[in-house]
Amino acid sequence: MRNKFLIALFAFFGLAVANANAQQKIGYISLDYILAQMPEAKQVETELTTTKTQYDNMYQSKVKDFQTKLADYEKNGATMADVIKADKEKELQALQSQIEEFRQNSSTSLQKKQAQLLQPLLKKIEDNMHATAKENGFAFVFNYDAGQGTTPIVLHAPEDANISDLILKRMGVTPKPLAPAAATPATTTPATAAPKKN
Repeated sequence: MRNKFLIALFAFFGLAVANANAQQKIGYISLDYILAQMPEAKQVETELTTTKTQYDNMYQSKVKDFQTKLADYEKNGATMADVIKADKEKELQALQSQIEEFRQNSSTSLQKKQAQLLQPLLKKIEDNMHATAKENGFAFVFNYDAGQGTTPIVLHAPEDANISDLILKRMGVTPKPLAPAAATPATTTPATAAPKKN
């Protein structure tokens, strides 16, 4: 008899806990949407664009130097002494390696700079998200954005579960509807591939 009572008691508490969990509010945010509306994000984008332009200019300068030296080699190679010809070929190969190394290093540097500049913004969003969730009784908050080119984490949810605008208002930003193409500042690498020696 006592065992039946304990089983019934555990079942009752189990149902009560399950029912309480079923009542918890679940929300989501769009990190890209919030970032795109923060004034600080515009400053980050400007700084990244400036840095990328500097890298692109340096890259193009290196490519131009390579192409000039390659054109000279192709024009005068037949009349060069073997030692000079071998030295020019070695120089062209070294320049080509330097160009590829610069392209890779500048891309990595730009990504690191983006992460460094965005870190305080992401922390600000996170802190405000926690405060907003607590104030509005959300037990769980998911990020709608899974990352560029990936499937969103939240596939379907009611619009009132989206607390992105609440977070923006908490940060003093008036939410504005965005065009679909708006997103976080993106890094890109120089479009031109490393030159190839003929």
